Amino acid sequence: MAKIQLLDATSLPSLAQFESIIDVRSPGEFAEDHVPGAVNLPVLTDAERAEVGTIYVQESRLKANRIGAAYVARNIARHLDTALAEKTTEFAPLVYCWRGGQRSESMAAVLSRVGWRTSLLVGGYKAYRRAVRTALYDEPWPFPVVLLDGDTGSAKTEILNRLSDRGCQALDLEGLAGHRGSLLGGWPGQAQPSQKLFESRLWTATQRLDPGRPVVVEAESSKIGDRIVPPALWRAMQAAPRIELAAPLEARARYLVRAYGDLITDQERFESALARLPPHLGGSRVKAWRALFEAGDFLALAAARARKSPASKSARHAFTRLPPRWGGNRASADSKRSWSVIRSP
Repeated sequence: MAKIQLLDATSLPSLAQFESIIDVRSPGEFAEDHVPGAVNLPVLTDAERAEVGTIYVQESRLKANRIGAAYVARNIARHLDTALAEKTTEFAPLVYCWRGGQRSESMAAVLSRVGWRTSLLVGGYKAYRRAVRTALYDEPWPFPVVLLDGDTGSAKTEILNRLSDRGCQALDLEGLAGHRGSLLGGWPGQAQPSQKLFESRLWTATQRLDPGRPVVVEAESSKIGDRIVPPALWRAMQAAPRIELAAPLEARARYLVRAYGDLITDQERFESALARLPPHLGGSRVKAWRALFEAGDFLALAAARARKSPASKSARHAFTRLPPRWGGNRASADSKRSWSVIRSP
């Protein structure tokens, strides 16, 4: 039997050494958030976990433990016969549950008995989440930030990704949040991650960055869809210099037609996007956009959308303040003046 190794959750970068991370929590817990790269091999399903918890509270601890142990044993056996059946002697997983208790200990004990070099995350997901929250909420942002700004249709996200391809450090917050960051909504067929999962994705992305080099971030408001930019990054964005992209209205309209092609071909999604528009845009404007859509004049529709582009203006206004529950200082006047302008044909 191989000895189970213990890993301190406060040493988050050490997670990268594991090729296999096993989250034994229920599927519902896993869906809300999980350690990046983990696979879900639950020792209790959502229904089984609820049943055992109810028995524990309403009947007896002994009965709950007996029934829970039977479920755990059967589920681990199933994983050994399926997901783990082809693992070799080099298999060396890290196992965790909610707080490093009975669920992960049971799985780790069996895997270790099989002969695999098994590690256990001390404190489980709860300790991991505490460390991520500390990094994103309490500690100073460790990377110098440069904002990429511009009106709707100036291809900020596409340019951001091209900068990354050319070796620049960049964070695609919209990609991490699963949302295009505009009034027209999210990606087709893709729900946004939970706030916790968004923050896990963000923390993971920062592990590949060099603190000695600047990181380019798109100038977002404090919310990307329904997800909130964590305060450590938001404070850094407030004080950051900007690069502004400028392009003619016609070019921005053509880009929007291409970038939002999924909306053009789906009237139901288009109507859903219109329904999310704030009241201050006015009913007459929305009515005109709908008429252009129904007429199939998508270029004119895109031009109308790009012409009335509140996103950049509201984002700039947002940089003068933090959400009230976070506190913090206003951005400096110097940070607002340090703009470079890239003009596109």
